[in-house]
Amino acid sequence: MTQPAGKRLEQYTLTHPKEVLLVRAEIEGEPDEISIFKGFSSSLMRATAFDPDVPVLPEGAVIHSIDRLLSPYNPAQPHFIAQNLSWADFLALLESDEC
Repeated sequence: MTQPAGKRLEQYTLTHPKEVLLVRAEIEGEPDEISIFKGFSSSLMRATAFDPDVPVLPEGAVIHSIDRLLSPYNPAQPHFIAQNLSWADFLALLESDEC
């Protein structure tokens, strides 16, 4: 069984600790932007549950794009590795990287 997208993205950041992912998604019809770093997700637009087992990016969320950035993340001066990747693009990266 395939892991949900949120878990796969968190796993990716565990194996790539020098990267931050910024995910633009739609959750229950509402836009959200989520930061994922070292296995943890946090919404930049809404409250994030204290319980790390509650997914910030739930199943059924629509991922619009993913940016890969070098950490530490500075919103004033972001250092992009790749921008506006689709979920399909990122899946191809995951499969080639064997995360």
